[in-house]
Amino acid sequence: MSLTAEQAVLSKIARLSHGGAPRVLDLFAGCGGLSLGFQAAGFEIAAAVEFDPDAAASHGANFHPGDPRHAVARDITRLTPEDLADELELGDVVSAVDVIVGGPPCQAFARVGRSKLREIDEHPEAFKHDPRAQLYLEYLHYVEAFRPLALLMENVPDILNHGGQNVAEETCEVLREKGYVAGYTLLNASYFGVPQMRERMILVAYRKELGIDVSFPAPTHYMKLPPGYAGSRQVALKFLSGLKPGEAISYVEAPAPDPALPPAITAEDALSDLPPITLHLEGKLRRGARRFEDLIAYDRAPSGIYGALMRTWPGYTNDEGLRDHVIRYLPRDWKLFARLNPGDQYPEAHRHAVIMFNEELARLVKKGKAPAEGSDAWNDLWDSFVPPYDVGKFPNKWRKMEPDLPARTLMAHLGKDSYSHIHYDSAQARTISVREAARLQSFPDGFVFCGTMNPAFRQIGNAVPPLLGKAIATEMMSTLRTALQRREDASLNSAAAV
Repeated sequence: MSLTAEQAVLSKIARLSHGGAPRVLDLFAGCGGLSLGFQAAGFEIAAAVEFDPDAAASHGANFHPGDPRHAVARDITRLTPEDLADELELGDVVSAVDVIVGGPPCQAFARVGRSKLREIDEHPEAFKHDPRAQLYLEYLHYVEAFRPLALLMENVPDILNHGGQNVAEETCEVLREKGYVAGYTLLNASYFGVPQMRERMILVAYRKELGIDVSFPAPTHYMKLPPGYAGSRQVALKFLSGLKPGEAISYVEAPAPDPALPPAITAEDALSDLPPITLHLEGKLRRGARRFEDLIAYDRAPSGIYGALMRTWPGYTNDEGLRDHVIRYLPRDWKLFARLNPGDQYPEAHRHAVIMFNEELARLVKKGKAPAEGSDAWNDLWDSFVPPYDVGKFPNKWRKMEPDLPARTLMAHLGKDSYSHIHYDSAQARTISVREAARLQSFPDGFVFCGTMNPAFRQIGNAVPPLLGKAIATEMMSTLRTALQRREDASLNSAAAV
């Protein structure tokens, strides 16, 4: 006999009170950045839903190795919670999991509307044909079905003003109507030991029966964000300051980083112990898909605490070497990468390229072999040095990383090109490898990525940094345990009074 929703909530509270690990369902899971963070904080990863086949295979390989059911790609718009519970033998839906995490793709938030969100209970099928809304609404539908004790939703900061909507606030309104206490904030990954300046909106909610107030983790590292990041954060928060009192009652100011904290982990901290890659400089790198079959052994000890963590992460220890330390075939630009200074972006790269072209042209003039200006040979020579992109339209297309700062935000388009993260080491003159991208996201070296190079880059760029996930999960675990202890103490006091 199935439990009612209320009975299921109380049953989950009782289970956790007796020491059970909170069971997590990860929606829009990708390869598992959030799952890894929650696992590291003591949660059990019970199941995941992910549409991309390579990402789903990665999630299954890391969290349920040997069980092919967990490596299957699933479309949340076609999969009911009941079907998921049945396929993975999770038991009765309302009792199956304790926590739901995930980040619905941001395009799903476009103009969903407060009224639509509030109608989801009464008309759960009404928006199946609205591609802008259905992924977001499916997340809420799964919350309604599974009745988790706690949940986390992650997205970009712009969600605070998405076409004039504060979707985070509207989500909290809906969750309150469903029996939750909810709040949201902005967190930067660099404050939590991630060697990357990645700003994210984090929304957390708890069942009201727990009597919990929403809180967020205190930073463990300090850095002064550069103007672009500080500015975008202020733009997102500006929408809140323009609201009337009571219109943004769910926003929670996160603890600010203390300058006395250890400095943020830098790109050099993250990458310097990895084997150098120079095959391209020797003409030994060929065009084609990069697979992860060849092992590149470590050739040096970890350079610090971060490198050691990446090799010894519990459950993902790796002392053998790397099978995904592979880079793109980009023959035109190796010499140009070596010329760039740390922090240079595309306008600087273009100027360097023109200088290099003129240097080569001068050399050919001295030899009497210079092509005539405007000839096919002249144009071919120009194209061999100078990238074709408009400087005015693509100012941020390229960037050479600064070794003494965290990397800039990794994006999903790493799957198409990785010029946004050119390695800081001019002697290697290249873009970052798959494993280096994973390091900058705080994935340990023992974490497996399925597919070839491009799908792996995309999975990494889409992921939540595991160390950011761990910081949030640790705060949530502490909050849950405190609430459970308080309930137990109240029960004992009540019994003693009788």
